[in-house]
Formats: sequence, structure tokens, C-alpha cells
Amino acid sequence: MKLSIRHTTHYAFNEPVVHALQRLRLTPKETQGQSILSWDMRYSNAHQELEYDDQNCNTVTLIGVNPGASEVTVTCEGQVETQDNAGVIGRHSGHLPLWSFLNQTRLTKPGPKLRALLRDVDGSPDGDKLDFLHALSTRIRDVVAYETGKTHVDTSAEEAVLHGHGVCQDHSHIFIGAARASDIPARYVSGYLMMNDRIEQEATHAWAEAHIEGLGWVGFDVSNGISPDPRYVRVATGRDYRDAAPVTGISFGSTEQILTVGVEVEQHQEQGQQEQQQQQ
Repeated sequence: MKLSIRHTTHYAFNEPVVHALQRLRLTPKETQGQSILSWDMRYSNAHQELEYDDQNCNTVTLIGVNPGASEVTVTCEGQVETQDNAGVIGRHSGHLPLWSFLNQTRLTKPGPKLRALLRDVDGSPDGDKLDFLHALSTRIRDVVAYETGKTHVDTSAEEAVLHGHGVCQDHSHIFIGAARASDIPARYVSGYLMMNDRIEQEATHAWAEAHIEGLGWVGFDVSNGISPDPRYVRVATGRDYRDAAPVTGISFGSTEQILTVGVEVEQHQEQGQQEQQQQQ
């Protein structure tokens, strides 16, 4: 499947910026089941400083905000071709060893509530791990309702379980924390998802991957209760959200900023298909 993506990030600062740097993880991965046909990044009131691959093989673009700017726009646009591998990514790669994805972080560390959730999961990690992880995903979705506006980027997995609501980031952190507590390596994924009912979206998407012997990395979208299919585009991976956040940075000379994000994902249509639809 060929997907066309447009991702716009707009910053409005309450005062002109003296100095600011933004770290962008907005370039999709070249990986099994996914290839980049085209990808372009444009900046308004900012300029590229450098580009590099981090420890998770994420493409990181560092941009500097032009001094005196009161707003910045970053526009990413391109096409990605995906295949249906039933969520299986395969062998481990990257500079971090596999065992590093067994270590909990502040955002994934289980507390009493998450451990109680884990005890109620049907099956055992000592048995069929794939069945166990699907059961874990189902249990998380039953216990933690998908609700926007209730959590934020610093909400931990334990806090989301305690309050019983969250979004895809929270579902992923809960899954990762529970998998690691079960001695299964797990990691966070940020990316894009083509929705069936709309093109325009309010944000990027997030899901989790677990490493299963014999299969390698396998994806689990807890919020939607499925493994990723050709509608999903992987952009960045890491131990938690902080390793794979689309945009992070620091600024001086401004105390407040308003962030607006616009995402459009749709199936790419060739010229002949477009003309045929216009004639109908």
C-alpha cells in the first residue's frame, strides 16, 4: 500500500525567541515491510543544523530557530510504501542490545495497580508468549478506557492504570511495562496510522512492539486491539515516549508556547486512478 503523509507542526511563542533548538524525529524508518518513496521537510523561521541516526536507528534532525522568531512551522510531506507482515518486524537491529529493552523507565515502571492488572491477564508468559501478549493487550483495553484530555506526555503507566483512562501513548507504556515485568523485551513506537473514516488527524499515533523468540519484534496496537497492518508507518522507536517523541527541544527568551499539530494520512492514488474518479 502506498500512503501519502503530510505532517505540520506549528509553534507560537508569546515572546520573540533568543535561542532555541528542536530535535525532530519525523522521518519514517527504512525497515522490513516499509520503504520510503519520498520525504521532504521544510521549515519556516528555522534552519537545519545537522542530521544523524540515534541509538535506536531513528533519523534525528536538529533545527535551530531563527533569533527573534515568534512562530515556527515544520512541514513534512512524502510517500511511504508498506506491506502486510501481520505486525512482524523481525530481527533486532540498532546500537542498543536487546536486554536494554527489559529495563523499566520512569514512564513504564509498574506499581501496585499495573502489577494487579498483569496478574489478571489470561495465560502465562511462560507459555505461548504471542497468545499471552494479545491477552495482555485485551486486558489493558478493558481496564484503561481511551479518553483524550485526561493524561499528558509525562503521565506514567502506573498513573494511567490508577485513573483508568489514557490515550495510545499510555496504552503503549502500560503494555511495555507489563511485558518487561514478564521478562519480555518491549519498546515504544511512534508513527502514522491511516484512519478508515478520515484523512485529517489531530496527532501522530503510538503503539508497542515486543520481542518474541523465533519471530523477532512484533507490533501491538493496544488502543485499536490489533497488530499493525499496511495502514501503519513506523517513524521512531525507543524505550519509551521520550526516546521516540516526534519533537523535543529547548528555548530561551520565551516563557510560553502554543503547539498546534496537523496530520493527514491517505492512500496514494496514481494519476490514472485520480482521473477515473473525477470522471465518475
